[in-house]
Amino acid sequence: MQVTAWDMVLLPGGLFEMGTPVEELERLQREFAVRHLDLLTPESPRHWVFVDPLYMDRYEVTNAQFRSFLEECPEWRPDRIGSRYHNGNYLKHWNGSDCPSHLANHPVVFVSWYVAMAYSRWVGERLPTEAEWEYAASGGLANPMFPWGDETADPSRANYRTSGNGAPVAVGSYPPNGYGLYDMAGNVWEFCLDEWQESYYASNPRDNPVAGGSLFPGEEFRQVKTRQVIRGGSWGGAPLHLRVAYRDSHPPEGAGDHVGFRCVKSLR
Repeated sequence: MQVTAWDMVLLPGGLFEMGTPVEELERLQREFAVRHLDLLTPESPRHWVFVDPLYMDRYEVTNAQFRSFLEECPEWRPDRIGSRYHNGNYLKHWNGSDCPSHLANHPVVFVSWYVAMAYSRWVGERLPTEAEWEYAASGGLANPMFPWGDETADPSRANYRTSGNGAPVAVGSYPPNGYGLYDMAGNVWEFCLDEWQESYYASNPRDNPVAGGSLFPGEEFRQVKTRQVIRGGSWGGAPLHLRVAYRDSHPPEGAGDHVGFRCVKSLR
């Protein structure tokens, strides 16, 4: 399967319930054998959010797509990128600026949030807000546990710890959700536009919220130093992390084998 540069899904947007009710947290703690409840509290309270219609990448950005970006934007190549934009592991599994051919359609990993932002600008898009990501992951269902619904996670549905792959697999290897989006659970965590704020749900605005309050219209993203939101779980994660409502964070310079990204494009 060859992923094209413009392989996006149109999402209708609208009003949806985001997050988890406070009264359900202890049940989830028992169900998923979570030791510390504070792993779940950032996804509460459940609240109404409105998102505008948008396009979203059908798949996570692949190594082949990212290689095209480096060809046209040499300042982001491994031998030129500024040290403040990564943690020393940037594209460590590549051969310089060239990815191994057998990984062409695997999601790009060992990239930082800064580079994900730069890539999204290059293609004329941006990273999704956390609200847009959760809306998309729901697949049009009302408050599903997972992108496919409420059925228990199993290795036929996503690439996670129990699947036994031990690494990311080619994008699109598992069934899509109701919107036709692949790997919204598992494979790799996905960077979002938002700054990580544990208690953001208690006060975020209803319409098109973004923690940190900015879509970064210019080059301001280069000055960000706060942890950023990641969503969706990864090949090494537990079923808890595959849930639509689960939130986590990552340092913006963090480049690891478990975090990638996909892009969105606003209609307006």
